[in-house]
Amino acid sequence: MPNNKTFVISLGGSVMYPQTLDETYIKKFRDFLIKNIKAGFKFAIVAGGGQLARSYQQTALKISKISNDERDWLGIETIKLNALLLKTILGNRARLISSNNKNNSKIFNKYPIIITCFGQPGHSSDLTAVQTAVDLKISTVINLGKPHFVYTANPDKDPSAKPLAQLSWQDYFKIIPSKWTPGLNTPFDPVASRLAQKNKITVIVADGRNLPNFQKIIANQKFAGTTITN
Repeated sequence: MPNNKTFVISLGGSVMYPQTLDETYIKKFRDFLIKNIKAGFKFAIVAGGGQLARSYQQTALKISKISNDERDWLGIETIKLNALLLKTILGNRARLISSNNKNNSKIFNKYPIIITCFGQPGHSSDLTAVQTAVDLKISTVINLGKPHFVYTANPDKDPSAKPLAQLSWQDYFKIIPSKWTPGLNTPFDPVASRLAQKNKITVIVADGRNLPNFQKIIANQKFAGTTITN
């Protein structure tokens, strides 16, 4: 569990952009951040691409034969656009960071919010979140996405799937695909998960739309979600 006021947030693109941009949610998320930075909290945020990314990837695939790397590059560009939207609505409270370098920790000391959007093909924005946590020496990543929990199976396909409150990385790897493919829809991507396990990063998976529950997470209170740890 997080035990301070500094957090890395992996904000699922499916929360910001389920089918189109969710203006109501984005405004509530912005207001949530502003309220909490006034209370002394700091956030490093990574936004996903969501349906926007999948729309670009699927359109390209229908028109032309493209590589997985090319599909990932389309996704990365949509991530940058979602990140820029967050930076724009947060104004001078936030700093947008588009590369991974040793100065990021110094920048984070100056701003209550940083929004990171660097990356390469072969993974989702989850890996950027974990790398940001490693660079900033933050031990917990909060993954705010579509699923409320990690389940024993895909609940959309298996009605008997059960939510899990706690599990180890070893058990999590038994549930998810072992390899990354562009547009993979899983609570936390396998490449990011291996980096988190290696660096002893705890990941909390929770419903990104439930902001009162998010408040409980950062307040170190009992919350609905799954904690994945070593």
